[in-house]
Amino acid sequence: MAVGVFDLLHAGHLHYMEQAKALGDHLTVVVAHDDTVRMRKHEPVTGQDLRLRMVQGLKPVDSAVIGNSPDVPIFDILPVISPDIIALGYDQEHAEDRIRAKLIELGYDNIEVTRVEGLSEDLDGTRKIIARILERAQSKNGDED
Repeated sequence: MAVGVFDLLHAGHLHYMEQAKALGDHLTVVVAHDDTVRMRKHEPVTGQDLRLRMVQGLKPVDSAVIGNSPDVPIFDILPVISPDIIALGYDQEHAEDRIRAKLIELGYDNIEVTRVEGLSEDLDGTRKIIARILERAQSKNGDED
């Protein structure tokens, strides 16, 4: 299982899913619910249905679902997916130890938690891509002055 927002889908996301898929036979991706994105990060650029559709179209992905809304505990999705492994992205702000402890507390001590490596490209994250676009737009605007 892999989890994420996947707003402005990019090569870093694909790399994450390729690595997650390599850990097992079937990859289910949980796409963050719009309300969760708003609460934890920002207003999503693309809505959850479009982000789900984009993720479903990626070759490594066998299935994808929209995650729970923020009023439902995040671990409540585990019985639906029944993962053997939860693959975290290199830049996700999740603490593996806290996740493992919660899994054990809930009786899911058979689920492995692992962090995958990042892509070694300079544009491997949404924030980096947005910063590059803004930088280029500012430099273009500066040329016109």
